[in-house]
Amino acid sequence: MSSNLIINKEYDVLIVEDEPILAMAMKLKLKKFGLNVSNIATSPNDAILYAQNNYPDLAIVDINLNSSKTGIEVANYLWKNFNIPIIFLTSYYNDKILSEAMEAEPYAYLIKPCRNEELKVAINTAMHKHQYFFKNKKVFKNKENDFLYLKENIKYNKTTCELFIDDNIIKLTKNEKKLFYILTKEAGKVINFDTIFNFIWREDVYDLSKLRSLIYRLKNKLGFNPFENLYEEGYRVNVIKKNI
Repeated sequence: MSSNLIINKEYDVLIVEDEPILAMAMKLKLKKFGLNVSNIATSPNDAILYAQNNYPDLAIVDINLNSSKTGIEVANYLWKNFNIPIIFLTSYYNDKILSEAMEAEPYAYLIKPCRNEELKVAINTAMHKHQYFFKNKKVFKNKENDFLYLKENIKYNKTTCELFIDDNIIKLTKNEKKLFYILTKEAGKVINFDTIFNFIWREDVYDLSKLRSLIYRLKNKLGFNPFENLYEEGYRVNVIKKNI
């Protein structure tokens, strides 16, 4: 496989692996791809602390860590707090582990030992999709609040991905959060149906009824529809003011 497939060889990769020999073997593989392994975390706490201070571009996480926390818990934290893309590695596979792992929304799930080609394809796929939708270093290094006002008493914080009504946080589902994220990334811009659907469900073929149902439920929850449907084009968020 050609070495030029890695999209950006300046990516910083975090390896979360409690077995030093396996971690070093993974590091050597990634270095051969031209990637920078910025850290090897041998415990969940080390991984979380490193991510909090350095915001790596990608985390390759072993599910089975010799700790009270699993790799799945670490990955959940990295994804939900920093939107760091996850690739899982595991020696074990069953439906229960797979179901739990999917909660962290990994971009790939590889069974050890994995071939170099499989790993490289997983990295390329993960970073291609993630680079399109996220710019996490810019987002998380900017600590200033960035509010979009949908109504005078309803605002959305682009930095923390939180929705407020009368300064009370409204609990959003995972897919509702994704919908707000993709439509507020460039507030006022029309986002086409294909882009929205691929981002939320990661499926190449979209079903508009699925998207309409999500927006309908959100409309009932909020008491109004913050999104405008431009026929045959897509959706955009309606804001009355921003950056307060």
